[in-house]
Amino acid sequence: MRTPLPIAASIAQRPGYGGHAWAFLQYVLGFRRLGYEPILIDRLTDEMTSDAGGRPSSALQDAAIAWFEQVVEFAGLRNSCSLLLDQGRTIGLDRCELVRSIGAAPCLIDVMGFLGDPELLGASDMVVFLDVDPGFPQLWRELEQADLFSGHDRHVTLGANIGRADCEIPDCGVEWIGMRPPVVLDEWAAAPGRSRAFRSIGCWRGPYDPIEHRERTLGLRAHELRRFAGLPGRVDAEFSLALDIDPADGRDRELLADNGWLLQDPRAVAGSPAQYRDFVRSSGAVFAIAKNIYVATNSGWFSDRSACFLASGRPVLCQNTGFAGSLPVQEGLVAFSTLDEAVEGAAGILGDWPRHARAARDVAEEFFDSRKVLGELLAKLGAG
Repeated sequence: MRTPLPIAASIAQRPGYGGHAWAFLQYVLGFRRLGYEPILIDRLTDEMTSDAGGRPSSALQDAAIAWFEQVVEFAGLRNSCSLLLDQGRTIGLDRCELVRSIGAAPCLIDVMGFLGDPELLGASDMVVFLDVDPGFPQLWRELEQADLFSGHDRHVTLGANIGRADCEIPDCGVEWIGMRPPVVLDEWAAAPGRSRAFRSIGCWRGPYDPIEHRERTLGLRAHELRRFAGLPGRVDAEFSLALDIDPADGRDRELLADNGWLLQDPRAVAGSPAQYRDFVRSSGAVFAIAKNIYVATNSGWFSDRSACFLASGRPVLCQNTGFAGSLPVQEGLVAFSTLDEAVEGAAGILGDWPRHARAARDVAEEFFDSRKVLGELLAKLGAG
C-alpha cells in the first residue's frame, strides 16, 4: 500500500481555468511518480459561491463542484480526493477517512494556508505551508493584515531569494525553504508548434490588491505588462495574450489591442487541463510577465506556467524576478528586465528557434523535473 501524502489547494473556486488547476496537479501527480498516494483536499463554502448580491448560488456551487470533479477525473484522483463543503459534507473521501490518511502521511502540504480546518490540520505531525505567491503573505503579516503562517510547522516558498540580503520580502522570523515549481515531464512532451508565435496566459490583476509598503506600491501583473505593451510593434512575430481581464479595464484592453496584441479568453483557449496543455504545446514560445511585487522585491519567483512551456520544448522569454542568478538564461530560457532587452531576447529566439527549443527542454529536465524538485523538498523537510 502506498503512503498517503495530502495536499490542500484551491481548484474548485476557479471553474474553467485549466492553467490554475495544473499549478496544483504538478504536485499531486509528481508525488504519485515518487511512489506516494497523493490526496487532493479542496474546500468550497457557500460564501465562495455567492452571486453578485452576496446570496448563496446553487448554480455557482454546482459549476464549481462539476469543475472539481472534472479535474480529479482527468488526473485519476477520483478515489483519492475530498472537496469539503459546509455542514461537514464532503465530495469524495469523508472526514474520517481524511483524518486517518493525514495521520499516516509524512506531512500535510497546505497551499497558502488555504485549508483552515483545525481538525484536519491537527491530524498531521508536520503541516507545511506552501507559499506560491511570495511577498503577499509575508507583507500581510508584517503589516498586521493577516497571519497565514500560524498552525504550520514548516514553511516552503517559490520565492527562492527570501532570506537573502538582496530580497526585500521580510522573512517574518520564519525559516523558509526555497523551491522551484515542479513539472511532471512525461505529461508535457514537445509537439509541433509555430516558431514565430509568442503566447502568454494569465490574470490582468488577480485575486489580491496591491500592497503599500515603505512608501511605495507593490503591484500586480497589470503594472508590469503596461511597460511592455509596445513589444509586438518591435518584433516580427505574432503576440497573443489569453488574458483574464475585467470589463472595467477597458482602457488597458485598448492599449494592448492598439499595440498589436491578439487578446483571447483564457477559458476559451485553455478551459480544461487537457486544453491548457494543448495551448502550451502548440505555441512557438512564451512571453512571460510577472507580478510587480515579484519583480520589485527581487523575490526569485519563477512561473509554473513558464516551467510547463520549457518542458514542452518551448522557449521562454521571461521577466527577471531575481531568478537569473540561479538558472541558465542564455538558451531556451531568456531573461529580460527592460523593453529593449525583451526585444533583443525575442529576436534571438526567432533567429534560432530550434536551438532554443531543444535547450528549453534541457532546462526543464535539469531544474524543474518533479522527481528532483519534490524529492529534494521532502528530503529538506525530513519527510521522505
